[in-house]
Amino acid sequence: MKKFFTSLPMLLLIGVIAGLLVGQVATENVMKVIVSLKFIIGQLIMFCVPLIIIACIAPSITELGAGASRMLRVAVIIAYISSLGAALFSMFAGFTLIPHLSIVTSPDGLKALPPVIFELNIPPVMSVMSALVLSVLLGLAAAWTQAKTITTVLVEFQKVILDIVAKVMIPLLPFFIAFTFCALSYEGSITKQFPVFLKVIVIVMIGHYIWLALLYAIGGAYTKTNPFDVLRHYGPAYITAVGTMSSAATLAVSLTCARKAKTLRSDMVSFGIPLFANIHLCGSVLTEVFFVMTISKILYGSIPSLGTMVLFCVLLGIFAIGAPGVPGGTVMASLGIIIGVLGFDETGTALMLTIFALQDSFGTACNVTGDGALTMILTGFANKHGIKENESVLA
Repeated sequence: MKKFFTSLPMLLLIGVIAGLLVGQVATENVMKVIVSLKFIIGQLIMFCVPLIIIACIAPSITELGAGASRMLRVAVIIAYISSLGAALFSMFAGFTLIPHLSIVTSPDGLKALPPVIFELNIPPVMSVMSALVLSVLLGLAAAWTQAKTITTVLVEFQKVILDIVAKVMIPLLPFFIAFTFCALSYEGSITKQFPVFLKVIVIVMIGHYIWLALLYAIGGAYTKTNPFDVLRHYGPAYITAVGTMSSAATLAVSLTCARKAKTLRSDMVSFGIPLFANIHLCGSVLTEVFFVMTISKILYGSIPSLGTMVLFCVLLGIFAIGAPGVPGGTVMASLGIIIGVLGFDETGTALMLTIFALQDSFGTACNVTGDGALTMILTGFANKHGIKENESVLA
């Protein structure tokens, strides 16, 4: 029983509840401290993210050897297919359901958070996308040239970073989540804005679960394994994603969850999970498509045409691959096509950012959980094409 209450999922759930309750009664002075602590922990987490990406992806690619380039292509292709499929699924749901909804909006009336009283800026050594590109190029080059020294260094670097994750990042996550939900509760994002788009958010969340079920069904059918053997370990990652609203910040927990699944190859976990955390954003894409259609109906009186929406979905899938795995990364990366393809003005763009932020945590949770299904497919592809596992990666 003691182990149950000290488990990571329970600590994360306690953090969520505690944050919501404290946010309702906290004074401005208390919130100044909480906001400052949240800022510092968030800085530390985001500092570690590029290091985790390099530590996991680069050595994993070197161990894939001749199959490295092929595995990378497969990973990008299935990530794009998943995001595009989620977008098209959401589009058809939008054409079916939105005309029957009556939605009013009132996005104002939020309580401003107090300023941070102490800023400890910890800028990452590089951006997330720079780390992703560096790790891929470094891993591929080391594999092509069979650079044994660099490969050994990368494996040792992985061990060091994973130890930092286990002893620093994971223990701090429950506090970071508690502070995040406390801030949301204090400013009123949950209590005031959520009811405005309650119907839409519920529909989108149901869409998340349908898409996840489809992904895991495909993964199970392709690998001829039970997908629940992977899915049942993803509770902590789902809750962490809800709290952090960032696929990148959830990376440490995602890796821990995926490693528990015996049906996933360890080299595919180390390669796929960090990569998918940055290029596979199916939940965010599904959400954004339904929301832009809803907002278009509210502000402009009609839903964009089928041709326009198909073009938007195709482009959004591409933008999702390049979007950073941080809160709001997908919608921020795609603002250009929201304005250029759909013709949104400043009001529409602002409303889109607002409603997207309300559920961003659940879209992120869908992204993270879906990564497990894609890693199943990677595992199946590697096994079927004779790409052998080198267990020394995680020894």
